[in-house]
Amino acid sequence: MTIALTAQLGAFVADLTPQALPEAGREQARIGFTDTIACLIAGRNEPPVGIVRQVLGPHGDESTLLFSRDRGRAQALDAAMINGTAAHVLDYDDAALKGHPSVVLVTAILAEAEAIGATGEQMITAYIAGYEVWGELVRRDLGNHHMKGLHPSGIFGCVAAAAACAKLRGMNAKDCATAIGLGASHSAGLMANFGSMAKPYHCGRAAHAGIMAARLTAAGLTASPDVLEHPRGFLFAYSPKGEIDYETPLRAGRDWSILAMGLSLKKYPMCYCAHRPLDAMLDLLKARPVAPEEVEAVTVEMSARNYSVLRNRRPQTGLAAKFSVEFAMASALVAGRCGLPEVQDSFVQRPEVQALMERVAPRFDPREDPFTGYAPFDRVTIRTRAGAEHVSEQVTMARGAFEIPLSREDIFTKFEGCLIAGHYQGEPEALFAATMGLDRLSGTAALPLG
Repeated sequence: MTIALTAQLGAFVADLTPQALPEAGREQARIGFTDTIACLIAGRNEPPVGIVRQVLGPHGDESTLLFSRDRGRAQALDAAMINGTAAHVLDYDDAALKGHPSVVLVTAILAEAEAIGATGEQMITAYIAGYEVWGELVRRDLGNHHMKGLHPSGIFGCVAAAAACAKLRGMNAKDCATAIGLGASHSAGLMANFGSMAKPYHCGRAAHAGIMAARLTAAGLTASPDVLEHPRGFLFAYSPKGEIDYETPLRAGRDWSILAMGLSLKKYPMCYCAHRPLDAMLDLLKARPVAPEEVEAVTVEMSARNYSVLRNRRPQTGLAAKFSVEFAMASALVAGRCGLPEVQDSFVQRPEVQALMERVAPRFDPREDPFTGYAPFDRVTIRTRAGAEHVSEQVTMARGAFEIPLSREDIFTKFEGCLIAGHYQGEPEALFAATMGLDRLSGTAALPLG
């Protein structure tokens, strides 16, 4: 029998209290805010962000733009869209739940919290409410949304951000359900736009949608009370194969998704599907150095699904290169790394990089996990012109994955590098301490801008 999923999620969001939050879940939320703010600052000068800001022509004084005193202020709706685009433009933000939960949740929450004067504790609670709603939806359909051409961050993010913003506003169960329903009607995002300026816009739009849904609800706009579970509702419309769990009881708030799946932080500003091959290649080169000119061919063992997400075979731009395993391997061979300096047009277009990409080919492992789309492991083989073969270890999890998390020192190293890239004017240590202790802050005014 189909459960009343929309109404039950509305009740979960409304009833969630700070006291109910598991400490390990709070820590994941703090990390989500910390990493997303760093990525926002790093990406705030990128061209897609300027374009979105120019077209919006933002006005108003509710929320800070681009985490800077000098970039102006705007209505929370516009701030969320601009900041969300900036935080995802480098594809350096965290991954989980088939997509990128923090970039949508954090930028929506930051903008709305500043507008209504919410505390850090309320922000952390709203984040976990949104995460749990996202987790509840993705567990009910194990189909591969990417293979249907959908960007999960743009699909599920709108619903989760609506729940988070409804929680931030202290709405009752009925209104939280309505906000969720309105958020569902904003959902959109196509995998075909990966590697273009449109992909980060998906996340900015989802953050905007979350605030819009909650505000429309507060103003009296209504939505269907069964929009998620209806036979022609959200889950059906976006299901890859129509294999949907409509019946099992709600887990949100009982079996915490944030404890089971958490957040995976990125070591490289690349699509997460490229991280296991990059770890494999960089470890192999450390053990057996090979000069680029010695390489005859590179074989990457991975899933067909992940290779299809990494859709660009011969990218010419930094944006496109983020979705290319061929580029990832070439970058590792030429530069010995794949960081922010490498995902630039000038590096991607270097003749030796372009030549190496021609020598990379996949080998597909058919044993894909139905939920994640990953093969049991990824592995890289280098064949040299002299006829030697060098084979990497099998990589089953990328460094920084929830199961093998980055240390606090490593998180700060990435954080500081992002702030340098975005020309942050303050002290990185002070901002890091503030974001990692967000639930102890009086609100967004206590976060040092720069």
